[in-house]
Amino acid sequence: DLMKSNSSRLLLASGDGMGFQALLVDEDRGWLMVGAKNHIFLLHLDHPSREPEKIFWPASREQVEHCQLAGKNLEQTDCANFIRLLQPFNRTHVFACGTGSYQPVCAFIQLG
Repeated sequence: DLMKSNSSRLLLASGDGMGFQALLVDEDRGWLMVGAKNHIFLLHLDHPSREPEKIFWPASREQVEHCQLAGKNLEQTDCANFIRLLQPFNRTHVFACGTGSYQPVCAFIQLG
């Protein structure tokens, strides 16, 4: 019913092991930030039909290669950057951390 009324949106139709685990909502600005496998999505709560903004943030190539050499399975998505933390820092930035393919990495994301 939600899809028919155009009041909801599928972020990813297949699910494809995206590992959605970190969520951060900002009710004042009307958005939801979602941490996933190699991506951070910004969904606009006031406009569900609007295309989500996304940041592609994979693990470094060197770290993925190291992960594979350690016997982890690239096809099973072991060697990826799963975003695990989204924390407000101030009015203009969010602090984000990911697994970095077994080499944790953090960064500040500028909101704008």
